Amino acid sequence: MVLQVEKSNYEAKTQEIARQLLAATRDRSFFAGLRDQMRWDDKLLAWAMSNPGLRVQLFRFIDCLPALHSKSEIAAHLQEYLGDPSVELPTALKGMLNFASPDSMPGQVAATTVSTAVEALAHKYIAGENIKQVLKTIERLRKEKMAFTIDILGEAVITEVEAQYYLDRYLELMEQLAEAAKSWSNVAQIDQADNQPISKVQVSVKLTAFYSQFDPLDAQGSEAKVSSRIRILLRRAAELGVAVHFDMEQYAYKDITLAILKELLLEDEFRTRTDIGITIQAYLRDSEQDVRDLISWVKQRGYPLTVRLVKGAYWDQETIKAAQKDWEQPVFNDKAATDVNFEKLTQILLENHEYIYSAIGSHNVRSQAHAIAIAETLNIPRRRFEMQVLYGMGDKLAKALVERGYRVRVYCPYGELLPGMAYLIRRLLENTANSSFLRQNMEERPVEELIAPPKVSSKPSPLTPRSSPLFPNVADVDFSKMEQRERSQQAFASVHQQLGKTYLPLINGEYVNTKESIDSLNPSNSSEIIGKVGLLSVEQAEQAMQAAKAAFPAWKRTPASDRAKILRKAADLMEQRRAELSCWIVLEVGKPVREADAEVSEAIDFCRYYADEMERLDGGVNYDIPGENNRYHYQPRGIAIVISPWNFPLAIATGMTVAALVTGNCTLLKPAETSSVIAAKIAEILVDAGIPKGVFQYVPGKGSQVGAYFVNHPDTHLIAFTGSQEVGCRIYADAAILKPGQKHLKRVIAEMGGKNAIIVDESADLDQAVAGVVQSAFGYSGQKCSACSRVIVLEPIYETFIQRVAEATRSLNIGAAELPSTQVGPVIDATAQARIKEYIEKGRAEAEVAVELSAPDTGYFIGPVVFSEVSPTATIAQEEIFGPVVAVILVKDFAEAIAVANGTNYALTGGIYSRTPSHIEIAQQEFEVGNLYINRTITGAIVARQPFGGFKLSGVGSKAGGPDYLLQFLEPRHITENIQRQGFAPIEGAD
Repeated sequence: MVLQVEKSNYEAKTQEIARQLLAATRDRSFFAGLRDQMRWDDKLLAWAMSNPGLRVQLFRFIDCLPALHSKSEIAAHLQEYLGDPSVELPTALKGMLNFASPDSMPGQVAATTVSTAVEALAHKYIAGENIKQVLKTIERLRKEKMAFTIDILGEAVITEVEAQYYLDRYLELMEQLAEAAKSWSNVAQIDQADNQPISKVQVSVKLTAFYSQFDPLDAQGSEAKVSSRIRILLRRAAELGVAVHFDMEQYAYKDITLAILKELLLEDEFRTRTDIGITIQAYLRDSEQDVRDLISWVKQRGYPLTVRLVKGAYWDQETIKAAQKDWEQPVFNDKAATDVNFEKLTQILLENHEYIYSAIGSHNVRSQAHAIAIAETLNIPRRRFEMQVLYGMGDKLAKALVERGYRVRVYCPYGELLPGMAYLIRRLLENTANSSFLRQNMEERPVEELIAPPKVSSKPSPLTPRSSPLFPNVADVDFSKMEQRERSQQAFASVHQQLGKTYLPLINGEYVNTKESIDSLNPSNSSEIIGKVGLLSVEQAEQAMQAAKAAFPAWKRTPASDRAKILRKAADLMEQRRAELSCWIVLEVGKPVREADAEVSEAIDFCRYYADEMERLDGGVNYDIPGENNRYHYQPRGIAIVISPWNFPLAIATGMTVAALVTGNCTLLKPAETSSVIAAKIAEILVDAGIPKGVFQYVPGKGSQVGAYFVNHPDTHLIAFTGSQEVGCRIYADAAILKPGQKHLKRVIAEMGGKNAIIVDESADLDQAVAGVVQSAFGYSGQKCSACSRVIVLEPIYETFIQRVAEATRSLNIGAAELPSTQVGPVIDATAQARIKEYIEKGRAEAEVAVELSAPDTGYFIGPVVFSEVSPTATIAQEEIFGPVVAVILVKDFAEAIAVANGTNYALTGGIYSRTPSHIEIAQQEFEVGNLYINRTITGAIVARQPFGGFKLSGVGSKAGGPDYLLQFLEPRHITENIQRQGFAPIEGAD
């Protein structure tokens, strides 16, 4: 039976043990201090601790360093990063960087000095770059009576080749370690406990590395792929007598990781294994519930399991992601809150030692002392707990714990410097953070301060940190949550029951019958009818125009606040119907689930943002002077025609429509024929939100007939269009012609696509660049106006990039958009499918096929294609294809890359992957695009945060979701009034 002891009884013992451990870790000789002052790696760390600006730039340089292949490159980047005006350099570093040219002797010396220092830093935290070095490290640890666990370095697995390689490397590593272990002499303190042998060899693995498309949204598919590889690993580990521990990674993967392991370890083959471990991160707010659930599950399993308790290594990343996504922050804001939770979880785990073997991972003396205090008080058998530290991080603490007779395990990362860089940066951040215990101890803070119980601030920490103080974007659905995945599946079941209904035009508040209709089909399954859509006749189009004219005077006079209220109500209704709207997008236009959900967010944001913006603009501007009032204000233009595209059938249609409405214009929405059902859902929502009759009308029809009629109508004041360049230019030309009876010039707002390029230079993080290019090019099958269709790669990394992007493309899942595993769905219809195939044939004649995937026969599918050896002037490098086809272009230097990027008729979006500050600066100044994205994907603009739109032949008009977008729907007026009467006028401030 587990003994329960009051926490206060643990506290006195905790402080006593902490004091003893602290004394041991502070034992420092004069010669050790002198040696550290001479080492450049220690100097770099010391400077980083004392100078926050230098810390940021230094760590950015270190992140970039493995991609630099010459001393000249290293010297140049040193000057670019550390020569930044914001960085205050120590005298020694300033002197070293004062060279005229990277090719000069002083430049070469600086490069050698700093790269050698960084390599020394890496070797402090990385146990070896090859198996020979690792075995040497292990033998040294065992001599010091320390156990180990080996982790193969590497953060991103983006191809199935890499996932298989990861498994193969671990199988090989286990065999090498098991073979070496045969010659190791027995160390009683770590190789046995309570008369039971303990595996001499342990490895630590990351679940996500076993499947390149690991995704909580596709929980079943991910589990199947990952589990098949883990079974191979665990079977071989059992044969070799190797223990396996599963690391915990980012929060998004936590629930699915735990679910997969719980399922797997209940299988008969693995149920009795007690040499397997799971990790819990104490900085997570829900970690206590996870621990309690694990204990209950282990009781059900019937055999104990190890839980490694750590504080967590991704705090910055988790905090930033939550802010960007407007999600609840999963981690504690306050370091002290994490420490409190760590101690609480330590107590829960150790008090359940019959079921859980605890591995307490911390470099905080108090945290380890607290665990020892509990273990000694409860007299817990030594097999059931151990202490863990990271290699190079808690050496003195580890030795002090060993001297007290405890089993200490050192977590040893192993691998080359390049894949280990992210790990190294995390360690450096941890070592140099103000809140780090290691740093505080090094600074010799008072003992009482270091061993005192952690205290949490009485001020509650926010769960949802807002990324922008100006406009709070709605949060996308977090599909890592099981309840959200279930809600999505329920919505699909409901929507499937509604397929095949008829949707009629809405004219003057009434749904009207039509002579003609079309079937809107599911692009994933062209035999499935999503809905039947009534097509407006020209006569009915005229009725709609007259209804709009009649409604305009009253709508124009409606206060802006009332119009804004309708938009906010529409946004609330969309939020309530979020899962359902997402399903309609998936089924009618073939957009995969996560991307469809993001589109619903964008539509909601448009409603709320434009409501806010109209209220801001409604105040106008006053320029009053004594005796004269001057007021600048806005009025609506009149009747707006919105011609919306199929590729963002909800977001763009909603955005253009509500912008026209909130500015006081009567609006007619003519959607693309292939997405008319979704537009009908917009009509339902606006009617339910209280839009008056005639103010908004839903007018589906053929573009060549009804669309052209509205564009050429003399009563049309404004046309908002998103679509192809060909149609956009035709609308622009037609709208310019003055019709009989027309007393105004029509305003055209047109977004007409792009031939978007991403530049990848030799300093880029290739893991990030390959993943970003694949997502930007093949998300929604390349059918976004912002999609990447050209990749411009510098010569030194061209071949490597081609190879990796081809493998990443091969790893994509192609299938029906509704399937949670799908990353590449269908194209919109048979016409698009045929057009894209024609471009692929042109590509075969102009370039080399790097990779081409096969596609399902049902539906309108096109397998992704990557072309290499593409000329910048080739057809596939110049014309918009609007499909999953990307051209990779080789260039010699960055100047040529910019010239090639700017060498088309379009200027919509563009991107650059680079860690060279001067390249980034040049791109900001010279890359001709409306939206430039640096070191991230080039799709997925967010309302208010990233206003969207281009120039050249990509469009005309201001950016959607930006602060001046609504001005296009308004006409400015100025009124001046002389307020003097007989020489008298009120003067402010005068008696």
